Amino acid sequence: MTLALDLSGRVVLVTGGTRGIGLGISEAFRAAGAHVVTCARSEVEGAADHHVCDVRDPAQVEDLVAAVVARHGRLDVVVNNAGGAPSAVAATASPRFHERVVGLNLLSPLLVSQAANAVMQQQATGGAIVNISSVAAHRAAPTVAAYGAAKAGLDALTRSLAVEWAPKVRVNAIDVGLCRTEQTGDHYGDDARVAAIADTIPLGRMADPVEVGHVAVFLASDLASYVSGARVACDGGGEPPVFLHTD
Repeated sequence: MTLALDLSGRVVLVTGGTRGIGLGISEAFRAAGAHVVTCARSEVEGAADHHVCDVRDPAQVEDLVAAVVARHGRLDVVVNNAGGAPSAVAATASPRFHERVVGLNLLSPLLVSQAANAVMQQQATGGAIVNISSVAAHRAAPTVAAYGAAKAGLDALTRSLAVEWAPKVRVNAIDVGLCRTEQTGDHYGDDARVAAIADTIPLGRMADPVEVGHVAVFLASDLASYVSGARVACDGGGEPPVFLHTD
């Protein structure tokens, strides 16, 4: 028996889908035959079927989903990828900073999911939502504490929505580890430091963003038809105990 991830004819919305992990996710869905729609807060030169949308704004989110359905007649998959946060010390970061981090990483996926669910519940084939979470949701996250807390909330939200919106809509999350993107150097330093960090990962390297995309494609596909409310780790084996790296 041959198993194939064929999403031909399906319409997929990837928030923040034009760079970094989002770009890898978009590429993976396109390779599976899906039509990918992306959104970001600004125009992206050369991006096909791209919409300008601030996913923190409920009105803009409603307009985005309405525009996708108006053009394509359906919405089969949503990948809530837009997120992230600059580094900040929790003790001195402003309330406004924390509010924005939680809004982008937790409330925005809820807004997009609500709008998508309203469409998917009316479709005979329902739909699938994949939330891009982080390993920071389940381990200490110094300097990105609000981000880690928001991602933990996103994992909890995933489980609850999976129950509320079944059986028409499946909702799952991917807890992503370290990925090699165009911003890796900004976060982790020069090539030598990146290599040293990669050596601590059991698989010996950071992920390619398209590998996160492969997990998202699986969760959106019919091969995952009985998977909902799951939290899938895509972290290269996790973080080994510190004592394994001491002499």
